[in-house]
Amino acid sequence: MKKIFMLLSVFLFLMPNPAFADSCRSLVITGHPTYRPIAWEAKGKIVGAAPELVTAIAKELGVKTVISKSFGTWAKAQEAAGKGEADIIFGIYKNDERMGYLNYMETPFMRDPVVIAVRKGEAFPFEKWDDLKGKKGVTNEGESYGNEFDDFMNKNLVVERVRGIDRAFQELMDKKADYMIVGKYPGYNELKKLRASSKVEFLQKELSSFDMYIAFAKKSKCYDALKEGFSLKLKEYKEQGKVRQLLEKAAKKK
Repeated sequence: MKKIFMLLSVFLFLMPNPAFADSCRSLVITGHPTYRPIAWEAKGKIVGAAPELVTAIAKELGVKTVISKSFGTWAKAQEAAGKGEADIIFGIYKNDERMGYLNYMETPFMRDPVVIAVRKGEAFPFEKWDDLKGKKGVTNEGESYGNEFDDFMNKNLVVERVRGIDRAFQELMDKKADYMIVGKYPGYNELKKLRASSKVEFLQKELSSFDMYIAFAKKSKCYDALKEGFSLKLKEYKEQGKVRQLLEKAAKKK
């Protein structure tokens, strides 16, 4: 009887209800505009596996309207979340600065490998971060690679930040940088899009691999209403393999 009561309580909690509708009728969500298949921009919206995941959970929790919006760049998407112009930002790593204006879901929805790209035929030995010293790097603006590497990069490396992964690749190919730091998934996708696979290769060893999260803006009125249900549904989706299915589905889109 006790078990049945607990299951009924969870069921009733997750059902769409007027409390959610009153406190959170709609959500504005955003993410990275060039991070296929996790997230990318299309006609002013952010599409891909992450926004599909967030939208599905929000709808199950009774949110009437979910608006996916691109703010132009990854840096501006983060600014929008900080200002409360977006309720949710997805596909984001965790660091101290971001935790100042975001409430992260406890469970990351995936692991995201980060790699080093170099010009074809110009690979160099890379086993540890120190191997990047003395070389010039490039990466997309607004990216963070966790507190530890961000601190190491700021103190020990020369890394230029440019607007967009495509531009970062161009800087590398134009010999304005010796290497490029990029997420593995968007890196491979963007290289294919640029048709530059004959000009760029990736070092075999990854820079690192990071947890990727969904986070609510601290200024969002929806966090208190949705946090518990959202957390439970996110864990359920991961356990059922739905996140992997969404990634596979998004990877097939052109």
